[in-house]
Amino acid sequence: MTNVNSVYQVTTTDANGNYTFSGMQTTGNVPGGYQFWVIKNGYGLYPSVGSGAKVTRFDYTGQYPGNNVNDIPIYYTVIDYLSLPNASLTGANFAAYNGSNPLVSLAATGQQTAYVPGDDASLHKGVSWSAASRFNDNQDGTATDSLTGLIWLKNVGCFSPEVWANALVDVNQLATGSCGLSDGSKAGQWRLPNLNELESIVDVSASGPALSANNPFQNVSQGIYWSSTSYFGGETGSPKAWTIRLSDGRYMNDTVSNVKATAQNAVWAVRGVANGTVNLQATGMYVPYVAGDDGTLQTGVHLTYPRWVDNGNGSLTDTVTGLVWLKQADCINAQWASAIAAVSSLATGQCGLTDGSTPGQWRMPNRNEMQSLSDRMETNHAAFFNHTFLSSNATLNQAAIFTNFVESQFYWTSTTNAANTNEAWTVFSCDFGVYDILKTNPGYTLAVR
Repeated sequence: MTNVNSVYQVTTTDANGNYTFSGMQTTGNVPGGYQFWVIKNGYGLYPSVGSGAKVTRFDYTGQYPGNNVNDIPIYYTVIDYLSLPNASLTGANFAAYNGSNPLVSLAATGQQTAYVPGDDASLHKGVSWSAASRFNDNQDGTATDSLTGLIWLKNVGCFSPEVWANALVDVNQLATGSCGLSDGSKAGQWRLPNLNELESIVDVSASGPALSANNPFQNVSQGIYWSSTSYFGGETGSPKAWTIRLSDGRYMNDTVSNVKATAQNAVWAVRGVANGTVNLQATGMYVPYVAGDDGTLQTGVHLTYPRWVDNGNGSLTDTVTGLVWLKQADCINAQWASAIAAVSSLATGQCGLTDGSTPGQWRMPNRNEMQSLSDRMETNHAAFFNHTFLSSNATLNQAAIFTNFVESQFYWTSTTNAANTNEAWTVFSCDFGVYDILKTNPGYTLAVR
């Protein structure tokens, strides 16, 4: 529990998991701000609470010597509580996750054509879905995605391309009677999708546009679409937001196409909660910059803290998805087909593994699996994955998550680019954007099982 960014009290739960804090101070009528979190070896924790407090993420970078605003940030998922005179908080709880009970299940990418043994379409990892029956036309100007449960505006071209701030405002004002809607929706119910929501609509088996066949959408552009997710740029914000090119599903990150103030990008509206066959994880962004953006709404399943469990055998478990990852992130570096073959033959005794795994148990991650590692509050994922956080007394607080996650490099996914089958989708190690690279290029691979 912290106050003014310093450890205030520590307690241990009893045999029934109960705990109590007392003596939380206020200054006159000014409430004290506290955050609660739990540490238990081998688990990621996610809090819940009734009225009187909220669950959020919180920046604890300043807790660690040698870290400042220019260093690697670390975020806890906490119960945020304002202590008022003569008031108490009850029912503040934490659920523990060790990978056997993941918070989210990842969807299959949709890729149907296999190019080499062990690639995305060969293995079909993830929750399966049918392109023919995925979207339900609600006959009221909307279509429901049965995979995610999200409701999308059917007339995708209703809004003209515009700058990011205007897109957020216009979508937020959308209501029945406009854009062909007769669904009874009101202003404030629609939003610009966050990056994970926009990614979820992409079908990598298709191109021009990268949407499932037989979808009910009208006036779809093959251009670049805004998401509500900013690049994190401190409390004052970043001049750029994440975008996806719908012709093929490529993320766009340059000095033109995703600059909030000047880029004129396409706009697609969404509403509802992702409660379909799969639940989408939140992007991690929690800092609000403007009304209706990702940091304001924070839709999706929030991230655990700590998120990763080191299994002590050369692997680690993501408690959000339940996936087990190879800890040594620089072991496999090869062209795409060779890298897939190397991962397929990976076994204990290689790449730092002592887990007893045998050939055929590891695979190259598909696009959805690799992208799931992202946290959009991190501007340099590789640097965060490599960083060791020490407490004020120089004791270990969080060890490096991966070993030698190589900065400024492309990491392969097993998913081929349908727009150019000589290319595969990769994730860039720093920004974790999804980009198409020729399969004959060398790249790193982070094995998963």
